[in-house]
Amino acid sequence: MVSKTKLNNEEQALLDDYDADEFVSELDNERREYLAQTAADAFKKDKRINIRISQRDLEALQRRALEEGLPYQSLVSSVLHKYVSGGLKDISASKPNHRKR
Repeated sequence: MVSKTKLNNEEQALLDDYDADEFVSELDNERREYLAQTAADAFKKDKRINIRISQRDLEALQRRALEEGLPYQSLVSSVLHKYVSGGLKDISASKPNHRKR
C-alpha cells in the first residue's frame, strides 16, 4: 500500500518491521488492557442529548455523513468529540471582527 504520509525515521522503522512480520510490541498486558479499556470507554455512547438546529444545517450534516459513509448522528458525535478533546478548533474565534458599522 502506498501512503502519501511522510514518516519520520522511527515511524518508517516500525512500518518496515511490521511489513517484514518482525514487529514486536513492547506493551505489557497491564498497559494493553488499560489502553483497550480506554478505547472502549471513548466509544461508549451512554448519554443522549436533544438539540435544535436549522433544517438547512441538518440537511448539510446528512449530506456530509452520506459522503463519509456513516450515520449523521455518528458524524455529529465525532465532531463534538473532536472539538471537546482539542482536535477541532473554532477558526472563527481567532479571526478579527471586520464588520462595518
